[in-house]
Order: sequence, then C-alpha cells, then structure tokens
Amino acid sequence: MRKIWFFMVLSSLVTLLFVNPEDCINALMTAGSDAVSLTIRLLGIYAVWLGIIALVDASGLSNKIANLMEPVIDWLFGRTDSETKRYIAMNLSANMLGMGNACTPTGLKAMAGLDKQNNSVTASMAMIMLVVINATSIQLIPTTIIGLRQQYGSTTSSDIILPTLIATIISTLLGVLLVKLCNKIFKRRSKK
Repeated sequence: MRKIWFFMVLSSLVTLLFVNPEDCINALMTAGSDAVSLTIRLLGIYAVWLGIIALVDASGLSNKIANLMEPVIDWLFGRTDSETKRYIAMNLSANMLGMGNACTPTGLKAMAGLDKQNNSVTASMAMIMLVVINATSIQLIPTTIIGLRQQYGSTTSSDIILPTLIATIISTLLGVLLVKLCNKIFKRRSKK
C-alpha cells in the first residue's frame, strides 16, 4: 500500500511540475499551514462532540439508547453482552450525528467487545458489519461536512443534509445486505 501511495504522490507532483510549476511551489508552501489551520478549526468541533459523548455515557443515557436500539443491534450483530451493545449504540448514534472521527473511541471499544466473543483469528460477521456500518454510516446531520463548508465560506452550508441522508441510507442498506448475503454464502460453503 505504501508503494501505491508513494507512486500516486510522486506522479501527481511530477505532473504538476511539468504542467504548472508555479502552482506546485505555491501549494508546497501553503499546504502545511492550511493543514494546521484546518486541524485547529476541526478540533473545536470534535472537542464538543467528544464532551457530549462523555456526558451521555456518564449520565446513563447510553444504556437507554442501547436498550432502545437492542432489536436492531441483535439483528445486525447477533447476541452480544450489554457493554458491547452500549458501545455499539453510542458508535452508531455518533455516526448518525455526523461525528465520524469523534466516535472512533466507542467504535474501538465496540470492536474489542466483539473480538472477545470471537473464537477465531479471522474477523467475525459482527466485526465486519461494524466496519461496514462505520464506513457507510447513515448521516442524519453531517456536522463535520457542514463545519468544513462554513469554514470555507459557504453561505448555504446545510444544503447537503437531504442529499447526504439519501446517499448514506442507500449505502448503509446496501452494505448491510451485502454483509448478510456474504455471511450466508460463506456459511453454506463451510458446511460442504
């Protein structure tokens, strides 16, 4: 994978040097400061959401959310212990609010809980399902993208809510169906 990324970066730099060398030098000079500036601006968004996640967990609301989502979690991930269900519910809820990167800690804890139940060196269907749902997650409010659009001067930064909702519902449903289908296919093959 490193070779692929190295080749992509090198080929794009070489192409840019031959096509427009002034822009290449300008991009190299400003990219670092732009990256640091963007990181500092996003840090505020993530700090707020991580604080909200901590408050939800400390108040016991995470257990209520897990109980509410229990039928869906059982259908998607199979039977799991209550702590893993709580982390899965928190992870799914945070993803739905568009906090993709900020919900990584709950996703890692959910994956660790699913791994404890797995008696194999390969990923279980529940673990694969968690990765797929995190990658495709339904976005009710894409807060990170709205924040980025506001930062870059968009006057209608929330116009993306409906298209994002439609696209993520379709991608999540398709991802869940494909994981379930692949699981059935692999179970049939392993029985033969």
